Amino acid sequence: MDHTRNSSTSIFLCVAFALFLFADASYAADATSNLSFETVENDAPESWVFHHWNGEGQGAIADVAHSGRHSVVLSSEKGGDLSWMGDFPVRPFSKYRLSGWIKTEDIQAGTGLGALFNMHGMARLHTPAVTGTRDWTQIELTFETLDRTKVQVNCLLGGWGLSTGKAWFDDVKLEWISTMELNPSLSLDGKKTGEPVSPYIYGQFIEHLGRCIYGGIWAEMLEDRKFFDAVDQEDGAWQTLGSAQVKMVETGSYVGRWSPLVTLPGGGVAGGIVQKNLAVRKGDEYVGRIVLAGSEHAAPVDVSLVWGEGPDTRETIRIESLSSDFKKSPLRFKAEADSDDARLEIVSRGQGAFMIGTVSLMPADNVDGMRPDTLKLLKELNSPIYRWPGGNFVSGYDWRDGIGDPDKRPPRKNPAWLGIEHNDFGLHEFMHFCEEVGTEPLIVVNSGLGSTELAVDEIEYVNGTTDSKMGRWRAENGHKAPYNVKWWGIGNEMYGDWQLGHIPLEEYVKKNNEFADAMRAVDPKVKLIAVGAVGDWSKAMLEHSCGHMDYLSEHFYCGEEESLISHIYSIPNNIQRIADAHREYRQSIPALKGKDIRIALDEWNYWYGPHLYGELGVRYYLKDALGVAAGLNAFIRNSEMYIMANYAQTVNVIGCIKTTQTDACFATTGLALKLYREEFGSNPLPFDSDTKPLDVAAALSDDGKTLTVGIVNPTQNDLDIPLELKDIDLAGNGKLWIIAGSDPMAFNEPGKKPGVVIEEQKVSGITNQLKAPALGLALYALEIR
Repeated sequence: MDHTRNSSTSIFLCVAFALFLFADASYAADATSNLSFETVENDAPESWVFHHWNGEGQGAIADVAHSGRHSVVLSSEKGGDLSWMGDFPVRPFSKYRLSGWIKTEDIQAGTGLGALFNMHGMARLHTPAVTGTRDWTQIELTFETLDRTKVQVNCLLGGWGLSTGKAWFDDVKLEWISTMELNPSLSLDGKKTGEPVSPYIYGQFIEHLGRCIYGGIWAEMLEDRKFFDAVDQEDGAWQTLGSAQVKMVETGSYVGRWSPLVTLPGGGVAGGIVQKNLAVRKGDEYVGRIVLAGSEHAAPVDVSLVWGEGPDTRETIRIESLSSDFKKSPLRFKAEADSDDARLEIVSRGQGAFMIGTVSLMPADNVDGMRPDTLKLLKELNSPIYRWPGGNFVSGYDWRDGIGDPDKRPPRKNPAWLGIEHNDFGLHEFMHFCEEVGTEPLIVVNSGLGSTELAVDEIEYVNGTTDSKMGRWRAENGHKAPYNVKWWGIGNEMYGDWQLGHIPLEEYVKKNNEFADAMRAVDPKVKLIAVGAVGDWSKAMLEHSCGHMDYLSEHFYCGEEESLISHIYSIPNNIQRIADAHREYRQSIPALKGKDIRIALDEWNYWYGPHLYGELGVRYYLKDALGVAAGLNAFIRNSEMYIMANYAQTVNVIGCIKTTQTDACFATTGLALKLYREEFGSNPLPFDSDTKPLDVAAALSDDGKTLTVGIVNPTQNDLDIPLELKDIDLAGNGKLWIIAGSDPMAFNEPGKKPGVVIEEQKVSGITNQLKAPALGLALYALEIR
């Protein structure tokens, strides 16, 4: 190893990172904003927020003060976990001193700690607690900011439990001590491998929300094809065309609540309905079907695909006859020009009236109802498991609505989100989707508004033989053999009051256990994932339901951080936070002794920004791709804790694939997911070396012939990282994949040249150093002799 070269590299790293660190003025500004609570607005201290974590109690501005005129006070008679909290900028990778003054009156710790200061979200980093009755007392702690550019200071009464009494807080100080000298290095021992990485950490999640399924995976071009909304309803999909009168009638409707009855003006005047804003491409064919009934003289009915305004800019299918019984007729069109404002017209020049049951239109190249362009990307994504059907959606979903003839499945208001649930993509379609993309299904049952009977019927329908009632129904619907689905989730986010069917924790524990027992009675081989949420909910579930689950679900989403480094590190920090919490549960919960209940992080992602791709259809940037890559590094470093992780969601809705009506592409985050799934090793190599400011993971391939190293560089400087190896003899050759750029806000958009790509190159001569490009991910696959 060339020690001279390493020394100069270290000097460069320190200088380069110092330039990066102080490029943003917010890093250099010590937190001084209203730390003595002197600025008051609307009876609250500016920059501070009162938060009630648990129990009962109050927070207020007080005229008692250590200095000046004001302090803040927290009080509880029956026991509370309460805080005044404020967010303040800090320098990353620096040492700080937090101090402040506390005055107490009859503080009893109870199940908590008492009165104290803590750094929220930093692994129970807190000052000593004050109890009893004491005059103003100064307490302090020192801490390292790590990658954070902002910290949350809590003036806390309670602390992971409930305390009583009254406490005043004043004159908080957050003082910078020093910034760390960063010399990232990586030392790996080939004989010290960790728990193999579960392939299921590369899972995905799809939900009936926005344009994830309809408008993303599913190829249907028409909105509201079963007329859930009335024709001419404001913001509805269908409008009256010509001089017809259109009325929604319930008597004799084809599907759902009602069907449109079109009464014609007669005299050869055209009338009907139309749906606009369709997209077609020249030379492409489109297929579908329409279900009609009506009086004999209302025929013929013309169904036209129109891509312009002239007489030659349409193709028409004529339905020659009608009867009082609904009849299904096929449709097939070929567009002769591009248009993003095409329309489908259903009209007649006859007399009397006709009724439209339902209508469908898809590109002719659809794959059993799915979009081929989206399927192509999904196959490249190569996820081993997909969670479905939700999400919040599942807590109001009856799986039986998605069974049988798609045209007769009832349209519903989406129970959790905006829009209409067409029920075109049900259980059979999901299973066929999994077969088509080569993945395993994870089906979530409704433990919100749903019953154990509904869940039992569903698992029997999916996995039961034809000797069972539900198995026979499945066979009648076209699939004789059991699907044999292994993975099942019991509910979604039942801890949240936003969830349909939310009940208190002590009641839900019993409900989970009832579901688990009933489902295992139908199929003892299933693997069950229960609902968790770090804190009281997860602890109670593990204490009282650990015998009624195989794994515990956790979720998190990250918003946009002001600084680049905090934004990128927010994902791996949350993954580490959840893993550390579960390590603590294993030590503190007696019921877990001898058990290995791992985490199924079945929703995780960034979630921020405008909805450009439908409901929750946010855009992702290069900085998000780097955060997702750092998150995958964190899963690999915590491989013994995570059995599964499902990136949420897959298409459009906070998705790694984006679509328009005619195009699809990988969002930036999809590139990172695809690359790791394809190339990263499965036998992690733990290390103690300090890699800051870089985020690093390393692993060996199953055959031991390849060393893979993933390096995320959140700085705007190219960096080198010294590499020290033991019992790994590199051949010097290999491959390098890079996702990088000069603009952290670069993005990809369907139908346009991508702003972010994966670059692949061969490398040679690598023995003791790896390069990490600025604002980039570098994934190395290095040959071992």
